[in-house]
Amino acid sequence: MLRELLSIFREGNPLSAMAENFAEMLRLTYELTVRAGEIYFGKAFTPEERTQIYKQDVQVNKLQRTIRKQVIAHLSIKGNTADLPYCLVLMSLVKDVERLGDYAKNLADIVELRPTPPPDNPIIQELRSIRERVEAAFAATAEIFATSDRERAITLIRDGKDLAHRCEALLKTLAESQHDARFTTAAVLGTRYYKRIGGHILNVLSSVVMPLHKLDYYDEKELTPSRTT
Repeated sequence: MLRELLSIFREGNPLSAMAENFAEMLRLTYELTVRAGEIYFGKAFTPEERTQIYKQDVQVNKLQRTIRKQVIAHLSIKGNTADLPYCLVLMSLVKDVERLGDYAKNLADIVELRPTPPPDNPIIQELRSIRERVEAAFAATAEIFATSDRERAITLIRDGKDLAHRCEALLKTLAESQHDARFTTAAVLGTRYYKRIGGHILNVLSSVVMPLHKLDYYDEKELTPSRTT
């Protein structure tokens, strides 16, 4: 399914414009996630840098609406109904990427609850490690999607499932800790947002591995190197 979708995108027909907008959504949300992470972990920032996060999130939302309009316009033309499955894939994916922008914005907003940088304790060290893995997966996602690299997608999906388990374990640790309310609140929110960011990245990667009706799901029988798409 994905290879056929990418083939259509590259043929210069109206779907290629949708692909360009989707690629721009991925680029913007990746930048948002990295910048929000820097703010969350204590990097000094200016009011203009905070404002830029909101501006880029608005850009992402506009691109989502543009792609929706492009899909509707494309399918309204007689003879284009054969592209319906590919348009459904894209409509699912743009929603995931739009949510990535929202969670990045939420991550940056935590600074309002915890104005000082977080301490360098084991909880924050684990959260930093999760952040690094999430950002690395995000950085690879655009290329994996563009090349339909199933093997890399499977590796990152498995890694992402492990990261989700680590986030849950960290939440349990926080629930049993004796830290003050300000630290605990900021750490819990940060952990939840990184789990959700990772989850939406996995949803995009699932399009490389799963058939249309299994997007956003990770059937172990599908995650085998020998299976062809």
